[in-house]
Amino acid sequence: MKKGIVLAALWSAALSFAQGSPDYGGGLKFNLNTEGSKYMRFIAWNQIWARSSELNPGTMIGEQGATKQEDIGLRRLRILAYAQISPRYMIVTHIGINNQTFINGGAAGSQNTGGYGAGKKPGLFFHDAWNEYAVVLPKENKPFSLSVGAGLHYYMGLSRMTMSSTLNYMTIDAPIFNWPLIENSDQFARQMGIFVKGKYNRLEYRMSINKPFATNVTPVNVTDPNVAVAVDNNNNARWSKAGYFEYQFFDKESNLLPFKVGTYLGTKKMFNIGAGFYTAPSGTKTSVNGVTERHDINLFSGDVFLDLPVGDKAKKAAITAYSVLYDYDFGPNYLRNIGIMNEGVADNTYTGTRALAGPGNLQPMVGSGTIWYTQAGYLIPNKDEKPKVRVQPFAAYTYKDFDALKKASSQFDIGTNFFLDGHHAKITAQYSTRPVYTAVDKIDSYKGEILVQLQIYL
Repeated sequence: MKKGIVLAALWSAALSFAQGSPDYGGGLKFNLNTEGSKYMRFIAWNQIWARSSELNPGTMIGEQGATKQEDIGLRRLRILAYAQISPRYMIVTHIGINNQTFINGGAAGSQNTGGYGAGKKPGLFFHDAWNEYAVVLPKENKPFSLSVGAGLHYYMGLSRMTMSSTLNYMTIDAPIFNWPLIENSDQFARQMGIFVKGKYNRLEYRMSINKPFATNVTPVNVTDPNVAVAVDNNNNARWSKAGYFEYQFFDKESNLLPFKVGTYLGTKKMFNIGAGFYTAPSGTKTSVNGVTERHDINLFSGDVFLDLPVGDKAKKAAITAYSVLYDYDFGPNYLRNIGIMNEGVADNTYTGTRALAGPGNLQPMVGSGTIWYTQAGYLIPNKDEKPKVRVQPFAAYTYKDFDALKKASSQFDIGTNFFLDGHHAKITAQYSTRPVYTAVDKIDSYKGEILVQLQIYL
């Protein structure tokens, strides 16, 4: 019976990671005993980006003013290993690097040119490291399962995309605001704590209690409380709480690992509705007339995910759609500007009107307010039984309405996936826009970015 449970879990995990590739199977798996009840599995992936980006006004790269930039960079280089020591006990370890470009992304303390230049030799770090114990094992005739784990983990609640897998996005990447604490009070979307996960029939649940990483940004003192700006300052952080609950109407998803799939490419029939939260007491701080005030972080979301085969089954066409609404409260006028692999710094010689967000590809990304994000794509039908390339055009829309800005923004992504071997070998091309605010009530323009990604994972 135990062996059957283990094999079922392995098969479920293999399906979760092998979307759209019938030849991949279970991947790099090594049995530690003859029955296969003890094993270790490795997953490795590289995501390489080539970009052509319009830059915000007032940008300098390498001591030269710049309005446009072309480059190639390493978005993610990762290795994940998990070991099933027994049917109940699992260990997960995940290491890697992110966001290395020709001019930045090197290890901590690297600078200037030479062997350890600012863009050279990035330091590996742990993304995940946790131990997990299955209190109630999943069984075919039992509706309830329960596992408990602890460590540096990804069970951060809030939304499906907050716990998304980076291996199988439909768009080229996540929109980033799905990780609202990114690299502030978390470690690359993770915190250290205790989590529980499991299922009851078609309801999947995930909850955690965590110790946020310490933040110590000093708030700017103001005399008018209406213009006070909350900043990340939790010092001796109090425990955060997170949860996500999802009802799966059609096929059930594997929850062996926390990573939610972006698109199954028609290999599953999915319709899920979910809701989640993240709360952290006294997570931010403001200062008015020299008096500081602490504010709780309260984040909520609701989302829906659809992935359905359509038309003639032999042609394997599919539609994928995802929509999420975030309601974020970090305290008054909280706003954070983020740019992925941003290479720009401020050009002090620039005399024009600068972007409020700053140089390079920075944009208002996370803040107190609401964000609505929707994506949809269509996997074009096969003409051959085993086509050399599968094509999936997609589009995404983002609406942001932040308290700190008096004007809401809309931005778009449009692109196409070219699947050479499902998600295991694919090329993604995407064009994205972002708003350039020059005042809190003025969007001066929208800048564009062309991205091409080559992804390989085993």
